[in-house]
Amino acid sequence: MVKMEKVFKAWCGLGLVKRIFIGLLFGVALAYIAPNSMSWITIFGDLFVGALKAVAPILVFFLVISAIVQHKKGQKTNIKSIVILYLLGTFLASLVAVIGSFLFPVTLSLVSNVNMESAPQNIVGVLKTLLLNLIDNPVKALFNGNYIGILFWSSLFGIFLKEAKEETKVVVVDISKALLKVVKLIIEFTPFGVMGLIFSSIEASGGSGLLSYGKILLLLLGCMATVALIVNPIIAFIMIQKNPYPLVFTCLKESGLTAFFTRSSAANIPVNMNLCEKLGLEKDMYSVSIPLGATINMAGAAVTISVFALSAAHTLGIQVDFFSAIVLSVLSAVSACGASGVAGGSLLLIPLACSLFGISNDVAMQVVGVGFVIGVLQDSCETALNSSTDVLFTSIAEYSQWRKEGREVEVSKV
Repeated sequence: MVKMEKVFKAWCGLGLVKRIFIGLLFGVALAYIAPNSMSWITIFGDLFVGALKAVAPILVFFLVISAIVQHKKGQKTNIKSIVILYLLGTFLASLVAVIGSFLFPVTLSLVSNVNMESAPQNIVGVLKTLLLNLIDNPVKALFNGNYIGILFWSSLFGIFLKEAKEETKVVVVDISKALLKVVKLIIEFTPFGVMGLIFSSIEASGGSGLLSYGKILLLLLGCMATVALIVNPIIAFIMIQKNPYPLVFTCLKESGLTAFFTRSSAANIPVNMNLCEKLGLEKDMYSVSIPLGATINMAGAAVTISVFALSAAHTLGIQVDFFSAIVLSVLSAVSACGASGVAGGSLLLIPLACSLFGISNDVAMQVVGVGFVIGVLQDSCETALNSSTDVLFTSIAEYSQWRKEGREVEVSKV
Protein backbone atom coordinates (compact mmCIF):
# COMPACT_ATOMS: atom_id res chain seq x y z
CA MET A 1 0.00 0.00 0.00
CA VAL A 2 2.88 2.35 0.87
CA LYS A 3 4.57 1.55 -2.45
CA MET A 4 1.36 2.38 -4.32
CA GLU A 5 1.17 5.75 -2.56
CA LYS A 6 4.77 6.49 -3.52
CA VAL A 7 4.09 5.54 -7.14
CA PHE A 8 0.98 7.73 -7.17
CA LYS A 9 2.87 10.72 -5.70
CA ALA A 10 5.71 10.23 -8.17
CA TRP A 11 3.19 10.05 -11.02
CA CYS A 12 1.45 13.28 -9.96
CA GLY A 13 4.82 14.98 -9.45
CA LEU A 14 5.85 14.45 -13.08
CA GLY A 15 3.69 17.24 -14.43
CA LEU A 16 0.79 16.89 -16.84
CA VAL A 17 2.74 17.24 -20.11
CA LYS A 18 5.23 14.53 -19.12
CA ARG A 19 2.38 12.25 -18.07
CA ILE A 20 0.65 12.85 -21.41
CA PHE A 21 3.86 11.90 -23.23
CA ILE A 22 4.09 8.67 -21.22
CA GLY A 23 0.46 7.90 -22.07
CA LEU A 24 1.23 8.54 -25.73
CA LEU A 25 4.19 6.13 -25.68
CA PHE A 26 2.14 3.42 -23.98
CA GLY A 27 -0.65 3.88 -26.54
CA VAL A 28 1.75 3.53 -29.48
CA ALA A 29 3.54 0.54 -27.95
CA LEU A 30 0.34 -1.36 -27.13
CA ALA A 31 -1.13 -0.64 -30.59
CA TYR A 32 1.81 -2.41 -32.24
CA ILE A 33 2.55 -5.09 -29.64
CA ALA A 34 -0.96 -6.29 -28.82
CA PRO A 35 -3.49 -4.60 -31.16
CA ASN A 36 -6.17 -7.27 -30.75
CA SER A 37 -5.95 -8.28 -27.12
CA MET A 38 -5.65 -4.67 -25.89
CA SER A 39 -8.39 -3.06 -28.01
CA TRP A 40 -10.39 -2.38 -24.82
CA ILE A 41 -7.94 0.47 -24.14
CA THR A 42 -9.81 2.62 -26.66
CA ILE A 43 -12.54 3.09 -24.06
CA PHE A 44 -10.20 5.43 -22.13
CA GLY A 45 -10.08 7.76 -25.13
CA ASP A 46 -13.85 7.59 -25.61
CA LEU A 47 -14.48 8.31 -21.93
CA PHE A 48 -12.03 11.21 -21.87
CA VAL A 49 -13.39 12.96 -24.98
CA GLY A 50 -16.95 12.16 -23.91
CA ALA A 51 -16.41 13.72 -20.48
CA LEU A 52 -14.89 16.88 -21.96
CA LYS A 53 -17.69 17.24 -24.51
CA ALA A 54 -20.30 16.62 -21.83
CA VAL A 55 -19.05 19.25 -19.39
CA ALA A 56 -17.97 21.90 -21.94
CA PRO A 57 -21.44 23.22 -22.97
CA ILE A 58 -22.75 23.63 -19.43
CA LEU A 59 -19.38 25.05 -18.33
CA VAL A 60 -19.44 27.71 -21.05
CA PHE A 61 -23.09 28.51 -20.32
CA PHE A 62 -22.52 29.25 -16.63
CA LEU A 63 -19.08 30.87 -17.07
CA VAL A 64 -20.43 33.39 -19.56
CA ILE A 65 -23.41 34.23 -17.32
CA SER A 66 -21.06 34.47 -14.33
CA ALA A 67 -18.67 36.77 -16.22
CA ILE A 68 -21.48 39.12 -17.26
CA VAL A 69 -23.22 39.34 -13.86
CA GLN A 70 -19.87 40.11 -12.18
CA HIS A 71 -18.87 42.72 -14.74
CA LYS A 72 -18.78 46.20 -13.26
CA LYS A 73 -19.94 49.23 -15.20
CA GLY A 74 -16.98 50.98 -16.80
CA GLN A 75 -14.74 47.91 -16.55
CA LYS A 76 -12.56 47.55 -19.66
CA THR A 77 -12.74 44.41 -21.81
CA ASN A 78 -10.58 43.15 -24.67
CA ILE A 79 -13.20 41.14 -26.53
CA LYS A 80 -13.12 43.47 -29.57
CA SER A 81 -9.35 43.04 -29.90
CA ILE A 82 -9.65 39.27 -29.53
CA VAL A 83 -12.33 38.98 -32.23
CA ILE A 84 -10.20 41.11 -34.60
CA LEU A 85 -7.22 38.83 -33.89
CA TYR A 86 -9.34 35.74 -34.56
CA LEU A 87 -10.53 37.06 -37.93
CA LEU A 88 -7.11 38.41 -38.93
CA GLY A 89 -5.35 35.18 -37.94
CA THR A 90 -7.81 33.04 -39.90
CA PHE A 91 -7.42 35.22 -43.02
CA LEU A 92 -3.60 35.20 -42.81
CA ALA A 93 -3.63 31.41 -42.40
CA SER A 94 -5.69 31.11 -45.56
CA LEU A 95 -3.27 33.46 -47.35
CA VAL A 96 -0.30 31.32 -46.23
CA ALA A 97 -2.05 28.23 -47.62
CA VAL A 98 -2.69 29.95 -50.97
CA ILE A 99 0.94 31.08 -51.26
CA GLY A 100 2.16 27.61 -50.26
CA SER A 101 -0.07 25.98 -52.86
CA PHE A 102 1.34 28.25 -55.59
CA LEU A 103 4.93 27.60 -54.54
CA PHE A 104 4.44 23.83 -54.19
CA PRO A 105 1.51 22.84 -56.43
CA VAL A 106 0.08 19.41 -55.66
CA THR A 107 -2.17 17.23 -57.81
CA LEU A 108 -4.44 14.51 -56.46
CA SER A 109 -5.37 10.97 -57.39
CA LEU A 110 -9.07 11.42 -56.94
CA VAL A 111 -11.11 8.67 -55.34
CA SER A 112 -14.52 7.51 -56.47
CA ASN A 113 -17.90 6.75 -54.92
CA VAL A 114 -17.71 9.55 -52.39
CA ASN A 115 -21.16 10.51 -51.18
CA MET A 116 -21.56 13.55 -48.93
CA GLU A 117 -24.87 15.35 -48.75
CA SER A 118 -24.43 17.85 -45.94
CA ALA A 119 -21.83 20.20 -47.43
CA PRO A 120 -23.03 23.80 -47.94
CA GLN A 121 -23.17 24.90 -51.59
CA ASN A 122 -22.51 28.65 -51.21
CA ILE A 123 -21.46 31.33 -48.74
CA VAL A 124 -25.09 32.23 -48.11
CA GLY A 125 -25.63 28.68 -46.87
CA VAL A 126 -22.75 29.03 -44.40
CA LEU A 127 -24.02 32.39 -43.07
CA LYS A 128 -27.59 31.09 -42.85
CA THR A 129 -26.40 28.11 -40.79
CA LEU A 130 -24.51 30.44 -38.45
CA LEU A 131 -27.56 32.65 -37.91
CA LEU A 132 -29.86 29.68 -37.33
CA ASN A 133 -27.38 28.28 -34.82
CA LEU A 134 -27.39 31.66 -33.09
CA ILE A 135 -31.11 31.47 -32.26
CA ASP A 136 -31.21 27.73 -31.68
CA ASN A 137 -33.33 26.46 -28.78
CA PRO A 138 -31.09 26.98 -25.71
CA VAL A 139 -31.73 23.49 -24.35
CA LYS A 140 -31.02 22.00 -27.78
CA ALA A 141 -27.88 24.15 -28.08
CA LEU A 142 -26.60 22.77 -24.77
CA PHE A 143 -27.48 19.21 -25.79
CA ASN A 144 -25.78 19.46 -29.21
CA GLY A 145 -22.81 21.58 -28.13
CA ASN A 146 -23.83 24.48 -30.38
CA TYR A 147 -21.51 27.15 -28.94
CA ILE A 148 -22.78 30.03 -31.04
CA GLY A 149 -26.26 29.40 -29.59
CA ILE A 150 -24.87 28.84 -26.08
CA LEU A 151 -22.96 32.14 -26.21
CA PHE A 152 -26.02 34.01 -27.49
CA TRP A 153 -28.47 32.72 -24.89
CA SER A 154 -26.03 32.79 -21.96
CA SER A 155 -25.15 36.39 -22.84
CA LEU A 156 -28.82 37.35 -22.81
CA PHE A 157 -29.44 35.58 -19.51
CA GLY A 158 -26.33 37.21 -18.04
CA ILE A 159 -27.39 40.70 -19.14
CA PHE A 160 -30.82 40.38 -17.52
CA LEU A 161 -29.46 38.63 -14.41
CA LYS A 162 -27.32 41.71 -13.72
CA GLU A 163 -30.49 43.17 -12.20
CA ALA A 164 -31.10 40.08 -10.04
CA LYS A 165 -30.54 39.84 -6.28
CA GLU A 166 -26.97 39.36 -5.08
CA GLU A 167 -27.89 35.94 -3.67
CA THR A 168 -28.87 34.77 -7.17
CA LYS A 169 -25.61 36.04 -8.64
CA VAL A 170 -23.64 34.21 -5.94
CA VAL A 171 -25.38 30.94 -6.87
CA VAL A 172 -24.41 31.37 -10.55
CA VAL A 173 -20.80 32.17 -9.62
CA ASP A 174 -20.61 29.18 -7.26
CA ILE A 175 -21.94 26.83 -9.96
CA SER A 176 -19.31 28.08 -12.42
CA LYS A 177 -16.57 27.52 -9.82
CA ALA A 178 -17.83 23.98 -9.15
CA LEU A 179 -17.81 23.24 -12.88
CA LEU A 180 -14.22 24.47 -13.17
CA LYS A 181 -13.21 22.04 -10.42
CA VAL A 182 -14.93 19.22 -12.34
CA VAL A 183 -12.96 20.20 -15.44
CA LYS A 184 -9.66 20.16 -13.55
CA LEU A 185 -10.48 16.67 -12.30
CA ILE A 186 -11.18 15.45 -15.85
CA ILE A 187 -7.94 17.01 -17.14
CA GLU A 188 -5.97 14.95 -14.62
CA PHE A 189 -7.03 11.86 -16.60
CA THR A 190 -5.65 13.26 -19.88
CA PRO A 191 -2.69 10.77 -20.07
CA PHE A 192 -5.08 7.80 -20.02
CA GLY A 193 -7.35 9.49 -22.56
CA VAL A 194 -4.40 10.16 -24.88
CA MET A 195 -3.29 6.53 -24.53
CA GLY A 196 -6.72 5.34 -25.66
CA LEU A 197 -6.98 7.89 -28.47
CA ILE A 198 -3.57 7.15 -29.99
CA PHE A 199 -4.24 3.41 -29.75
CA SER A 200 -7.56 3.94 -31.56
CA SER A 201 -5.96 6.09 -34.28
CA ILE A 202 -3.20 3.56 -35.03
CA GLU A 203 -5.71 0.71 -34.95
CA ALA A 204 -7.94 2.51 -37.45
CA SER A 205 -5.39 3.78 -39.99
CA GLY A 206 -2.05 2.18 -39.16
CA GLY A 207 -0.36 4.96 -41.13
CA SER A 208 -0.45 3.11 -44.46
CA GLY A 209 -3.20 5.38 -45.77
CA LEU A 210 -0.94 8.39 -45.42
CA LEU A 211 1.79 7.23 -47.81
CA SER A 212 -0.09 7.64 -51.11
CA TYR A 213 -1.09 11.19 -50.18
CA GLY A 214 2.22 12.27 -48.68
CA LYS A 215 2.68 15.39 -50.83
CA ILE A 216 -0.59 17.10 -49.95
CA LEU A 217 -0.17 16.07 -46.32
CA LEU A 218 3.29 17.68 -46.23
CA LEU A 219 1.90 20.83 -47.83
CA LEU A 220 -0.93 21.02 -45.29
CA LEU A 221 1.32 20.45 -42.30
CA GLY A 222 3.97 22.83 -43.66
CA CYS A 223 1.41 25.64 -44.00
CA MET A 224 0.04 24.97 -40.52
CA ALA A 225 3.56 24.96 -39.06
CA THR A 226 4.26 28.28 -40.83
CA VAL A 227 1.16 29.81 -39.25
CA ALA A 228 1.95 28.41 -35.78
CA LEU A 229 5.67 29.22 -35.72
CA ILE A 230 5.99 32.33 -37.91
CA VAL A 231 2.69 34.16 -38.54
CA ASN A 232 1.23 33.84 -35.02
CA PRO A 233 4.50 34.83 -33.30
CA ILE A 234 4.74 37.93 -35.52
CA ILE A 235 1.20 38.94 -34.52
CA ALA A 236 2.05 38.26 -30.87
CA PHE A 237 5.25 40.32 -31.05
CA ILE A 238 3.40 43.28 -32.55
CA MET A 239 0.86 43.10 -29.73
CA ILE A 240 3.13 42.61 -26.70
CA GLN A 241 6.52 43.93 -27.94
CA LYS A 242 8.37 40.98 -26.36
CA ASN A 243 9.78 37.64 -27.47
CA PRO A 244 6.54 35.70 -28.13
CA TYR A 245 7.99 32.19 -28.45
CA PRO A 246 7.83 31.17 -24.77
CA LEU A 247 4.10 31.91 -24.84
CA VAL A 248 3.64 30.34 -28.29
CA PHE A 249 5.33 27.11 -27.20
CA THR A 250 3.37 27.04 -23.94
CA CYS A 251 0.09 27.25 -25.89
CA LEU A 252 1.21 24.57 -28.35
CA LYS A 253 2.45 22.28 -25.58
CA GLU A 254 -0.45 22.55 -23.14
CA SER A 255 -3.37 23.26 -25.48
CA GLY A 256 -2.22 22.04 -28.90
CA LEU A 257 -1.02 18.67 -27.62
CA THR A 258 -4.37 17.79 -26.06
CA ALA A 259 -6.31 19.15 -29.05
CA PHE A 260 -4.15 17.02 -31.36
CA PHE A 261 -5.58 13.87 -29.79
CA THR A 262 -9.15 14.97 -29.08
CA ARG A 263 -9.48 16.40 -32.62
CA SER A 264 -12.24 18.69 -31.37
CA SER A 265 -12.01 22.40 -30.60
CA ALA A 266 -15.20 22.06 -28.55
CA ALA A 267 -13.80 19.23 -26.43
CA ASN A 268 -10.64 21.26 -25.81
CA ILE A 269 -12.49 24.26 -24.37
CA PRO A 270 -12.09 23.09 -20.74
CA VAL A 271 -8.36 22.49 -21.33
CA ASN A 272 -7.94 26.01 -22.75
CA MET A 273 -9.82 27.60 -19.88
CA ASN A 274 -7.60 25.79 -17.42
CA LEU A 275 -4.51 27.08 -19.26
CA CYS A 276 -5.85 30.64 -19.30
CA GLU A 277 -6.24 30.46 -15.53
CA LYS A 278 -2.62 29.28 -15.22
CA LEU A 279 -1.53 32.22 -17.41
CA GLY A 280 -3.18 34.63 -14.98
CA LEU A 281 -5.81 35.92 -17.42
CA GLU A 282 -9.12 37.46 -16.39
CA LYS A 283 -11.86 34.84 -16.14
CA ASP A 284 -14.61 37.19 -17.33
CA MET A 285 -12.62 37.60 -20.55
CA TYR A 286 -11.45 34.08 -21.40
CA SER A 287 -14.78 32.54 -20.40
CA VAL A 288 -16.23 34.30 -23.45
CA SER A 289 -13.25 34.40 -25.84
CA ILE A 290 -12.29 30.70 -25.59
CA PRO A 291 -15.70 29.23 -26.56
CA LEU A 292 -16.01 31.97 -29.19
CA GLY A 293 -12.60 30.99 -30.57
CA ALA A 294 -13.67 27.36 -30.76
CA THR A 295 -16.38 28.57 -33.16
CA ILE A 296 -14.78 31.30 -35.30
CA ASN A 297 -10.99 31.10 -34.83
CA MET A 298 -10.24 28.45 -37.44
CA ALA A 299 -6.78 29.05 -38.91
CA GLY A 300 -6.21 25.33 -39.41
CA ALA A 301 -9.56 24.94 -41.15
CA ALA A 302 -8.75 27.88 -43.46
CA VAL A 303 -5.47 26.19 -44.43
CA THR A 304 -7.25 22.90 -45.15
CA ILE A 305 -9.96 24.49 -47.30
CA SER A 306 -7.51 26.60 -49.37
CA VAL A 307 -4.95 23.82 -49.93
CA PHE A 308 -7.53 21.26 -51.04
CA ALA A 309 -9.37 23.73 -53.29
CA LEU A 310 -6.16 24.76 -55.09
CA SER A 311 -5.00 21.14 -55.31
CA ALA A 312 -8.27 20.30 -57.05
CA ALA A 313 -7.71 23.23 -59.43
CA HIS A 314 -4.14 22.08 -60.19
CA THR A 315 -5.35 18.51 -60.75
CA LEU A 316 -7.89 19.70 -63.33
CA GLY A 317 -5.43 22.09 -65.00
CA ILE A 318 -7.36 25.21 -63.97
CA GLN A 319 -5.28 28.40 -64.05
CA VAL A 320 -5.83 30.48 -60.90
CA ASP A 321 -5.04 34.20 -61.22
CA PHE A 322 -3.95 36.57 -58.44
CA PHE A 323 -7.39 38.09 -57.91
CA SER A 324 -9.03 34.65 -57.64
CA ALA A 325 -6.38 33.63 -55.11
CA ILE A 326 -7.18 36.64 -52.90
CA VAL A 327 -10.92 35.94 -53.18
CA LEU A 328 -10.21 32.32 -52.20
CA SER A 329 -8.33 33.54 -49.12
CA VAL A 330 -11.31 35.61 -48.00
CA LEU A 331 -13.81 32.87 -48.87
CA SER A 332 -11.81 30.22 -47.03
CA ALA A 333 -11.49 32.44 -43.96
CA VAL A 334 -15.23 33.15 -43.85
CA SER A 335 -16.07 29.50 -44.53
CA ALA A 336 -13.65 28.33 -41.84
CA CYS A 337 -15.53 30.47 -39.31
CA GLY A 338 -18.57 28.35 -40.15
CA ALA A 339 -16.74 25.06 -39.73
CA SER A 340 -18.07 23.01 -36.85
CA GLY A 341 -15.81 22.40 -33.85
CA VAL A 342 -15.82 18.64 -34.41
CA ALA A 343 -13.48 16.23 -36.17
CA GLY A 344 -13.51 16.68 -39.95
CA GLY A 345 -15.73 19.78 -39.94
CA SER A 346 -13.56 21.77 -42.37
CA LEU A 347 -13.57 19.04 -45.03
CA LEU A 348 -17.27 19.55 -45.75
CA LEU A 349 -16.55 23.17 -46.74
CA ILE A 350 -14.05 22.22 -49.47
CA PRO A 351 -16.82 22.03 -52.15
CA LEU A 352 -17.75 25.63 -51.35
CA ALA A 353 -14.19 26.82 -52.12
CA CYS A 354 -13.98 24.56 -55.18
CA SER A 355 -17.12 26.21 -56.61
CA LEU A 356 -15.10 29.43 -56.95
CA PHE A 357 -13.16 27.77 -59.80
CA GLY A 358 -16.21 26.16 -61.39
CA ILE A 359 -15.30 22.68 -60.10
CA SER A 360 -18.33 20.40 -60.04
CA ASN A 361 -19.73 19.14 -56.76
CA ASP A 362 -19.03 15.52 -57.75
CA VAL A 363 -15.32 16.22 -58.22
CA ALA A 364 -15.22 18.36 -55.07
CA MET A 365 -16.69 15.50 -53.07
CA GLN A 366 -13.95 13.22 -54.33
CA VAL A 367 -11.46 15.77 -52.99
CA VAL A 368 -13.28 15.56 -49.66
CA GLY A 369 -12.72 11.80 -49.84
CA VAL A 370 -8.97 12.39 -50.10
CA GLY A 371 -9.26 14.55 -47.03
CA PHE A 372 -10.80 11.73 -45.06
CA VAL A 373 -8.00 9.36 -46.12
CA ILE A 374 -5.40 11.59 -44.46
CA GLY A 375 -7.91 12.93 -41.95
CA VAL A 376 -6.38 11.42 -38.82
CA LEU A 377 -3.16 13.44 -39.01
CA GLN A 378 -4.52 16.43 -40.96
CA ASP A 379 -7.45 17.03 -38.64
CA SER A 380 -5.36 16.46 -35.52
CA CYS A 381 -2.83 19.13 -36.58
CA GLU A 382 -5.61 21.44 -37.73
CA THR A 383 -7.37 21.26 -34.37
CA ALA A 384 -4.09 21.70 -32.49
CA LEU A 385 -3.45 24.93 -34.42
CA ASN A 386 -7.02 26.18 -33.98
CA SER A 387 -7.23 25.51 -30.27
CA SER A 388 -3.75 26.68 -29.24
CA THR A 389 -4.31 29.92 -31.15
CA ASP A 390 -7.47 30.57 -29.11
CA VAL A 391 -5.35 30.80 -25.95
CA LEU A 392 -2.52 32.68 -27.69
CA PHE A 393 -4.75 35.44 -29.06
CA THR A 394 -6.73 35.72 -25.82
CA SER A 395 -3.53 36.12 -23.82
CA ILE A 396 -1.77 38.59 -26.12
CA ALA A 397 -4.88 40.80 -26.24
CA GLU A 398 -4.85 40.98 -22.44
CA TYR A 399 -1.07 41.34 -22.19
CA SER A 400 -1.24 44.17 -24.73
CA GLN A 401 -3.73 45.93 -22.48
CA TRP A 402 -1.43 45.39 -19.49
CA ARG A 403 1.45 46.96 -21.45
CA LYS A 404 -0.66 50.05 -22.22
CA GLU A 405 -1.51 50.34 -18.52
CA GLY A 406 2.18 50.14 -17.59
CA ARG A 407 1.92 46.69 -16.01
CA GLU A 408 4.81 44.24 -16.42
CA VAL A 409 4.26 41.40 -18.90
CA GLU A 410 6.60 38.53 -18.01
CA VAL A 411 6.00 36.25 -20.97
CA SER A 412 9.22 34.34 -20.38
CA LYS A 413 7.86 33.04 -17.06
CA VAL A 414 4.62 31.72 -18.51
